[in-house]
Amino acid sequence: MSLTFIDTNVFVYAYDADAGDKHVRAKAVLRDCWETESGALSTQVMQEFYVTVTRKLSKTISKQAAREVVQTYEAWPVYHPAVEDIIAASELEEQHSLSFWDALIVVSAQKSGAAALVSEDLQDGRQIGSLKITNPFK
Repeated sequence: MSLTFIDTNVFVYAYDADAGDKHVRAKAVLRDCWETESGALSTQVMQEFYVTVTRKLSKTISKQAAREVVQTYEAWPVYHPAVEDIIAASELEEQHSLSFWDALIVVSAQKSGAAALVSEDLQDGRQIGSLKITNPFK
């Protein structure tokens, strides 16, 4: 079974009821990952999710509810970036003209063993190494 790494934006949309069609699609992506036991995240994604849903949405969710969501996803493989990953991300940032944070997501997805990265932020269909990027909102 190959893993599907979920980027922060998809994770957030799944819990943002005001996101309309993106909310529906993101929920379906996560549900599929649960059903196939193929989902993967990183601590970066979980941190960004927590800050976004508790502070940045028009209708935030409670900090307790956000903690419970994060706790739930502990069941998935969660990659913990290390110093070497920060260096690799900084190099990938230069090589592929990515933001540093997107590059760190790519490195984490690769290091987690994922075959796919589901993200709105990166070019749909783009291949970086063995990692294929898909945008579920296209």
